[in-house]
Amino acid sequence: MTKSRDFIGPYRLARLIRVGSTAEVWEAIEEHDQGRVALKMLKQSLSTNKSEIALLKHEFNVAKDLKNPRVINVMEYREDSGRPCLVMELFSEMNMKQALRRGPDSLAFMLDRIVEQAAEGLYYMHTKNWIHLDVKPDNFLVSRDGVVKLIDFTIAEKKKGGLGQLFKSKVAKGTRSYMAPEQIRKKKCDERTDVYAFGCVLYELCTGKPPYTGDTPNDLLTKHLNASIPSPIVHNDNVTREFADLVKSMMAKKQDGRPSSMWEFLKVFRGVQIFKKTPRKPEVTVFDSMPGIKGADDMLRKG
Repeated sequence: MTKSRDFIGPYRLARLIRVGSTAEVWEAIEEHDQGRVALKMLKQSLSTNKSEIALLKHEFNVAKDLKNPRVINVMEYREDSGRPCLVMELFSEMNMKQALRRGPDSLAFMLDRIVEQAAEGLYYMHTKNWIHLDVKPDNFLVSRDGVVKLIDFTIAEKKKGGLGQLFKSKVAKGTRSYMAPEQIRKKKCDERTDVYAFGCVLYELCTGKPPYTGDTPNDLLTKHLNASIPSPIVHNDNVTREFADLVKSMMAKKQDGRPSSMWEFLKVFRGVQIFKKTPRKPEVTVFDSMPGIKGADDMLRKG
């Protein structure tokens, strides 16, 4: 990398954190005050792609309304050195999906705290009239202390009201393992659509498995539409009946069968236990065993 490419505007690229299908996430240092941020940059090959630029701008337009400790703070959209990017707060590099690759025990010892904070982030987003529409373990960052932040607002939509309720979406957007029936059918989505997806996330958090799998993409979507709602107890008999019933209610096929909002979910959740027997914290956590994570979290706590 040449010296000129080491900088994006006033930000010096310090370390590549993650590469996705369309973007890279870098740790960067502001040239003047030496503050550390995260830059979400389109890949070089997509840096002039109008559709991808529009999605990145949309994500910024959603995020600029969201100022809450349970949601990642997106400060600005920039186009420096021909690389469109978002400037965001630097937080834990670990997302729930990465942790779950080590099994559900990786987060079980602090799952009550994680679930509550994740739900609070979604509830806050809904109070701003945004529906996330891509709720999945990958889109919740979690720190070694159990602090959670909601991320990635690429396909978020404003909650529809009035005449807007009459129009279907043109395409079904989302991630197949977590899509609500109305999302698959391209019908009106609201906060209960995110409630459904969050129910799928909770199922996976306590079992290590998504609620439905399929041999083909269409098979998977058909199960969301028609299959019976599974109980997490089948895969983890330490899960309480009360929590399992709450998760199943969130995954009701019809929107009216689910909790009406994330706030209604939280009111019930705060009165139940997830596990019959509280899991112990592992001697070596998933955060300890992943290179770079501990140092990054320590740096953030020191400011």
